[in-house]
Amino acid sequence: MPINKIANEEHYQNYLILKNYLSKFTNRAYLVGGSVRDIFLNRKVSDLDIEVYDVCENDFKKIMQDFGAIGVGKSFFVYKWKNIDISLPRIEKKIGFGHKAFKIKITTNEKEASKRRDFTMNALMINIFNNKLLDFWNGKKDIQKKMIKIVSKNSFAEDSLRVLRAIEFSARFGFKCEKQSLKIMQNISLNDLSKERIFWEFEKLFSAKYLYYGLYYCCKLDIFNKIFHKNINQLQCYQAIKIFYKYQKYFYHEIYKFYFLYIISKVFNLNIFELLKAINAPKEYEKFYKKQIEYLYKNDFSDQLLLEVSLVIPIKFWLENYQKNIIKKAIDFHVFQNKLKTDVKSSEVLKDGFKGKEIGLEIKRRKLEYIKKMLIITKA
Repeated sequence: MPINKIANEEHYQNYLILKNYLSKFTNRAYLVGGSVRDIFLNRKVSDLDIEVYDVCENDFKKIMQDFGAIGVGKSFFVYKWKNIDISLPRIEKKIGFGHKAFKIKITTNEKEASKRRDFTMNALMINIFNNKLLDFWNGKKDIQKKMIKIVSKNSFAEDSLRVLRAIEFSARFGFKCEKQSLKIMQNISLNDLSKERIFWEFEKLFSAKYLYYGLYYCCKLDIFNKIFHKNINQLQCYQAIKIFYKYQKYFYHEIYKFYFLYIISKVFNLNIFELLKAINAPKEYEKFYKKQIEYLYKNDFSDQLLLEVSLVIPIKFWLENYQKNIIKKAIDFHVFQNKLKTDVKSSEVLKDGFKGKEIGLEIKRRKLEYIKKMLIITKA
């Protein structure tokens, strides 16, 4: 499939400029990784990865500098130009603890270079000069089968983050993990991963289209125990999966990324703030959950509760808004986009002699009374 069909015009023009420049030095340069996968999935391509063959390290450095590319991973021979990563083909071997502890060796063999990829769907290569596809591991077939399959057991295990990437890919594309690959991943420890790296992958999961796939593989790969140190039974997993499968289409897009942790904390009876701490989630997550914590985990979705919540936040920001008819009711009450406005005035409360903490309590009492009257009028 031509790249111009799934890339915007600016990115496509960048690609052509680089292609023309590299043609002076080699006839072996390949589009690799996720961009090739996305071409076969007919998904929009934005960031591109190109591997350049038949150029030595010193020449590559000069070629990149002359072109205006910036080194972003010089020890890994990676340069960045606009939306394109340009690198030399390499073999990586784990020599220590952590995601940077790799010994790097340049290779001139395409199959050898592709072996370092995590999954077959990410190991496809397209020659940018003649559009020839290299598919050493049947990646195209696995994409068609919607299958996540490990390329090499040994190289895969050297970067444990790939286990989380499998979950994220499953949730993003609606793909299943191949049985043998799943067994391999189940035996990989995640102890060498920093909280920051873990969160990067989880944040992609939180925004994925098929959350129930992601949760399913979180359970199958024992992620809640390995990362959150919580033992979750199979019944709880299926209860949460059922919620995502049934209600995900009702999740409001502006707060989509907050539903995943909220629902699993509710079904699994976990402290959501402990979950956030375990993955070093940014403050925006804690702030978002704290703002509505009094109205989370409710089972009574009456009009009374709906309007009480709307005193604090518009219903579009309430994480229970996916429940049956909640959004429709909120729109009817004019509290979906905005908080409920009442005729209660703090000046009148002060005038009536309330002081200190009593002021807030009395304001709340009067607002609740306002809601009760409002509902009586509505039902009349």
